[in-house]
Amino acid sequence: MKLSSGYAFMVAVLTVSAAAQQAGTWTVKPEWVRAHEEFLASDAMHGRGSATHDEEITATYVASEFRAYGLKPAPEMPGYIQSAEVVSPVLDGHAALSAQSVSAAEGTDLQLLASSGESVSGSLVHVSAKEVGAAKIDRNSVVLLTGLAPGQGALGVLRSVWRQHPAVLVLEQGEETQQLSTIFGGKTHVSIHLKEMPAEFDATIVALSGKVFSQLEAAKDGERIGVAVHTTLQTAPRMTYNAIGYLEGSDPKSGTILLTAHLDHLGVGSAVNGDAIFNGANDDAAGTTAVLELAHALAAGPRLKRNVLFVCYGSEEIGELGSTYFGMHPPVPLKDLVTNLEFEMIGAQDPKMPKGVLLLTGWERSNLGPTLKKHGALVGPDPYPEQHFFERSDNYALALKGVVAHTAAGWGTPPTYHQPDDDLAHLDLPFMTAAIQSLVEPVRWLADSDFRPEWVPGGAPKN
Repeated sequence: MKLSSGYAFMVAVLTVSAAAQQAGTWTVKPEWVRAHEEFLASDAMHGRGSATHDEEITATYVASEFRAYGLKPAPEMPGYIQSAEVVSPVLDGHAALSAQSVSAAEGTDLQLLASSGESVSGSLVHVSAKEVGAAKIDRNSVVLLTGLAPGQGALGVLRSVWRQHPAVLVLEQGEETQQLSTIFGGKTHVSIHLKEMPAEFDATIVALSGKVFSQLEAAKDGERIGVAVHTTLQTAPRMTYNAIGYLEGSDPKSGTILLTAHLDHLGVGSAVNGDAIFNGANDDAAGTTAVLELAHALAAGPRLKRNVLFVCYGSEEIGELGSTYFGMHPPVPLKDLVTNLEFEMIGAQDPKMPKGVLLLTGWERSNLGPTLKKHGALVGPDPYPEQHFFERSDNYALALKGVVAHTAAGWGTPPTYHQPDDDLAHLDLPFMTAAIQSLVEPVRWLADSDFRPEWVPGGAPKN
């Protein structure tokens, strides 16, 4: 039977496409990248809030794409979605600080930045930001942190205090506390945890107006300070969802490559310029898109030697709960993981990086980044060591378990970070598409080689 000209053209296109794939010349099409973003970052998804029904819809979308590309459920999993229950206190917005010398209420002179979900109290102690490293802080103390100057590396200072587990950390409202509020999504960060895990210690953090902070600064060490919070009843269990797809290699004993991102974002929050939906087009629909398109490319090509596991985690924004649960219930033994490459916010070019290049967190800690670069990946060293990005993404939980795990990212803190305008209009889609394209062949090589990334001496993180 004679073929119609249209049908003959289609056959020719498919034949050329198949030949290109076999030759390792897969092309990531910009319309594929845009299509994922148009769904994931649409207003219809309400910001893909952590541990919500919208997160479940997102995981279902990712799982359906995995199935369409030809991936299979991971070993011992009946399907493509891994779910876990989380415990989530809900605060009523009426926190208050009280002491003999001063009092403050939420919404006036007090901003509750973070809470364990329980009322706490302790003895006041003044700590200078310049002397944090030498300070000995009691677990039951209320730390009034003084002298926190703009540009001083506030996050590093705050981490030094948190590690000593005070009951309360008190800050003066200003640029640094606004930065912290932005990281928390403009909401009080509440200590949410997996049901099967006890809640970890999480300091209560309050920011006081300059007037009230000065009054408390004049108080003597040892004065008793209390922070009262009130929770509302949670009527239904909350679940978080990981989407997982598996590409089996020809030699399963050679190990598994893990490619990951997080699929959740901040949901709906306080309106900014009339917009209350935090779409998360860059954070981290962009990373989710990278995982999807790498799955698309690798599944369409020749069979690889190693297994490749593709995972998009839920509930990263509220404490990396999805990746923590995955680490507790991995569908393949953690000892079989050759390496983990996480993708985070790859939708914008960082002004400190060479044109077209992604930053790789913890670059100097292992030989993974330099090796991928030698094979054509557009990645380079993280120019923001003071921001501790290596410890602030889902790679870190696995890195603590010994897996060589890093995050590839675009602009570390773009103007749209944790803002409602992190939307499709503010993505650099050509940059994003080219970045994903540059990783296809290096990751294919990694999954088809005997190379095992290793930590450099002293590079592995410790608890």
